[in-house]
Amino acid sequence: RTTMIPMAAGAVRAESCGQQKGGAVMKNKYRDFFGFKKAAFAADSKTSDILKTPELSDVEERFGYVISLGAIGLITGEVGSGKTTALRYALDKLHPSEYRVLYVTASSGSMLEFYRQFVDALDIHLTSTSKAVMVKVIKKEIVDYVHEKKMKIVLVIDEASLMRLEVFAELHTICQFEKDSKPWLPIILAGQSNLVDKLTYRDSRPLASRIVAKSHLQGADLKGMEAYLQHHLALCGVDRMLFEKSAVTAIHQGSGGLFRKANHLARGALIAAALDQSQMAQSEHVRLAATEIL
Repeated sequence: RTTMIPMAAGAVRAESCGQQKGGAVMKNKYRDFFGFKKAAFAADSKTSDILKTPELSDVEERFGYVISLGAIGLITGEVGSGKTTALRYALDKLHPSEYRVLYVTASSGSMLEFYRQFVDALDIHLTSTSKAVMVKVIKKEIVDYVHEKKMKIVLVIDEASLMRLEVFAELHTICQFEKDSKPWLPIILAGQSNLVDKLTYRDSRPLASRIVAKSHLQGADLKGMEAYLQHHLALCGVDRMLFEKSAVTAIHQGSGGLFRKANHLARGALIAAALDQSQMAQSEHVRLAATEIL
């Protein structure tokens, strides 16, 4: 960046870019200024701290339905819309004595690479690179869980929109047990909106035919964004609103209602407000924060 920027924006940059000394000073300054007990708008919130919204309840209900049938469910949304948070929220409701959740982050690799990821998620040490061997081992492990441990495995594939079409074409075969009569492997596919497009291809139809529920996460409306900001302030031990109405509107518009970007804008606005010795973040502080993110 070659243009001159205001000092407040520079302070935001120090925080967002993680400059060790300046960033730490600025972080402590805004936390001390507003009386925060911990960092604001952090990504590592406990599941119990997640704001319960109708959208999350909807995802939870659909997941429960999918898992009860041993079928496949979808959750889609744009980057930063809260898909991973929704996954965490819904999966946290599964009792660990009844379910083992396997979480795989998809890649653009081959079907063989996917099987390797599946084997690793099951904590199985396998030297063979044969797909047939991997499938046999995976299915035996699942059957053992069902019959011996009386548990059900739930496979979650995040970033599923990255997968090759060859993986979509073959993935359904891993769900087939006893001539496809036993629904022992429910799968949750999560990804961006183009995940649905990939499932409309001819080769993807066997997999798509097993989908019984889907959820699409969209950006929050203005009222939802205000509730979200207030919730996160409360998590930091602050019981008053620190964003003026104009700032809430600016965060909502600047983030498109997407929570990840809203987190960055809100935190940056608080840093700029603290530097100005302002007791509330204003729209100008949000504008300064916006100059530091993409």
